[in-house]
Amino acid sequence: MDHFSYKNGELYCESVPAERIAREVGTPTYVYSKATLLHHYHQVADAFAPVKATICYSIKSCGNLHICRLLAEAGCGFDVTSGGELFRALRAGGKPDQIIYAGVGKTDQEIADALETGIAAFNIESEAEIENIDRIAGQMGKRAVGAIRINPDVDPKTHVKTTTGKKETKFGVDIDRAERVFEQFRNLKNLRIAGLHLHIGSPVYEIQPYVDAVTKATKLIDELTRRGHRIEWLDLGGGFAVNYKHPDQALPVTEHAKALLPLLKGKPYRIALEPGRYIVGNAGILLSRVLYRKTGGNKRFVIIDAAMNDLIRPTLYDSYHFIWPAKPSAGNVPASRDSDLVATDGETVDVVGPICESGDYLAKDRPLPKTERGDLLAVFTAGAYGFAMSSNYNNRPRAAEVLVDGENYRLIRRRETYEDLVAAENV
Repeated sequence: MDHFSYKNGELYCESVPAERIAREVGTPTYVYSKATLLHHYHQVADAFAPVKATICYSIKSCGNLHICRLLAEAGCGFDVTSGGELFRALRAGGKPDQIIYAGVGKTDQEIADALETGIAAFNIESEAEIENIDRIAGQMGKRAVGAIRINPDVDPKTHVKTTTGKKETKFGVDIDRAERVFEQFRNLKNLRIAGLHLHIGSPVYEIQPYVDAVTKATKLIDELTRRGHRIEWLDLGGGFAVNYKHPDQALPVTEHAKALLPLLKGKPYRIALEPGRYIVGNAGILLSRVLYRKTGGNKRFVIIDAAMNDLIRPTLYDSYHFIWPAKPSAGNVPASRDSDLVATDGETVDVVGPICESGDYLAKDRPLPKTERGDLLAVFTAGAYGFAMSSNYNNRPRAAEVLVDGENYRLIRRRETYEDLVAAENV
């Protein structure tokens, strides 16, 4: 569920009209709902409470400090994949012993900074990385803790660019050689390998890939335990899908928990999860104004002031985002967001941005109500990998970010200026 709905013919975020935010802050602007964000965090935490799971929000999905601070205050830990994300987690109030550090290419400096901080653990993705963390920890006089990311070779049935659990991906250690890796590195002086980590991909709409991956992981842990290895935790990763196309597209996390809890209850090791998209995906929208309309051959284009630099997912992943006017004409107020929605005065258009790339689009061949210059459009389910993947391509200042709390909203990231674009170059 989320807290974006149409009331009296216009879109609201909680109790604030979207048009008011766009008028006062400008566009393009990301708008987040505090109620939605916390609801989805608590939904994950409550679903896996029977195994006392540690929830580590994946900062890469949406790293705004104010959003991270809300989650930290709610008791959430953090999954980080870079030195910058570690910095954000700490600045937001994250507890070091609730921070897990992932990523296939950690630099020496990033490893050293994480050890100095006292993070809970590294998720380790290769034999070479094991040796490097052990070396750096020894030089610093520290004792590192890690989990081996295993590649369970299951198909999450998602986009090829976000599939991470197959043997052919760059992530993890093949499960069929994981035992040998544990044996090879069981007596390290400065790194204790005490856990297993999984992450099969994102977004994952089906439950069975998780069941298959966890079944393989628990079987491996049983064998490792028999061989004398002490496994202290199992990190299930994240990847739970959200509703991009219609309200019933994705299963709630409670359904995943029902299938996974029987495999996890009573185990002598702790459980961790790293959700990102599930917490923040439906908690954010992108607001954008219509600039122009044009026709090219048999194509109709709606040109808006948001572009692929603001939301690259459609260009990068062929992703679908529901788009609809914030103030649709009479008869076009949706009861729910649905990719099959047909407007009474509809037309089929490409929704495109101003960037000098044919790949700059937010939707192709999309049925929409007819729009005019100045109309406000809302791009839904944009909280995850929206602003986080934005850029300054074509020297476009990045969008503003707003957080809504009931009847009020506040600016949590100002819109960039032209001066910001060159600030780091003034050397």
